[in-house]
Amino acid sequence: MSVIKGTVIVTGANGGLGSAIVNQLASQPKFASFHGLYTVRDAESAPSLRSILSESPSHSCDVVSLDLANLDSVRQAAESINARVEAETIPPIQTLILNAGFQDFGKQVWTDDGFDMTFSANYLGHWLFTLLLLKSMNKDSGRIVVIGSQSHDPFDKRNEETQAFGDEKYQTVVHDQATFEAIAKGTWSSAQEDPSWRSGYRRYGAAKLFSIMMIHELQRRMDRDPVLNNICILGVDPGTMVTGLQRHASWLIRVLMFKIIYPILIMLMPNGLLRSTQKSASQVLEAAFESNPEFPKGLYYFDAKLFETSAESKDPKTRDIVWKESIKYAQVEPGETILSHWQ
Repeated sequence: MSVIKGTVIVTGANGGLGSAIVNQLASQPKFASFHGLYTVRDAESAPSLRSILSESPSHSCDVVSLDLANLDSVRQAAESINARVEAETIPPIQTLILNAGFQDFGKQVWTDDGFDMTFSANYLGHWLFTLLLLKSMNKDSGRIVVIGSQSHDPFDKRNEETQAFGDEKYQTVVHDQATFEAIAKGTWSSAQEDPSWRSGYRRYGAAKLFSIMMIHELQRRMDRDPVLNNICILGVDPGTMVTGLQRHASWLIRVLMFKIIYPILIMLMPNGLLRSTQKSASQVLEAAFESNPEFPKGLYYFDAKLFETSAESKDPKTRDIVWKESIKYAQVEPGETILSHWQ
């Protein structure tokens, strides 16, 4: 049996891209020396994940409950993981893959903390989880991978057919603290304002924009940190896939488009813009583990090639607003993160 030399965390491991990532981690010999921590909302009920793990009984792993839409759950999960690393029952975190996602397709819901579910589940929970886990990362070569999306950039040509960003008021997401609050509370592009699936897609895009801002901003702050400056954070756009993200969509989108038409197109054009979860998972794991210098810090990839994030995601003033407001909404206290420049 291989000596376990690092821990790999994958959020949203039950279904879609998460399950495809776990499948490769569990079945490929090159990952045999890593212990998997696979997070799902309820560790007692994760059928897709359990099915994959049952086929690789020798794979060292645990399934962990984590509700990213509940900040108490985020803190509890992080505290438990940090305690295990400190006690040396699992090795330091080599790779943290922030994969979990939620899209409401206009069926808007809020969390118990009063946040828009899309904002909290895609961004704020992941942002807090990452800050809390920095103490347990491998300080020499740890890597954080953010799963991005074309939806973060209103000017990405792949968004043209959605017609979601045609209105100028949706083409810049954050102007000030008030607009960040509107997104966090779900009053920006609300389902009441626009009952179509596009309202949810725009809010999903805003959450992904904040996640991509985190790539740039957290890397900048870690680079200034004497303890964390060897840790790398990258982003990967996995492209359009058939996953559980569509579970709240209409029958036309959920079944006809994603279950019938798209799988046929993926089969006919395997190198097109639509792709299988297996292909995207391979690209995520390449970013997560590849030691090649082509994967330096703070960058973003699509199809394993460098890809430009939106102009807004790179704006330092906007990133500063998003970072400071995130601290406020997640109620981060001194001592919760080892990041020296966290405020």
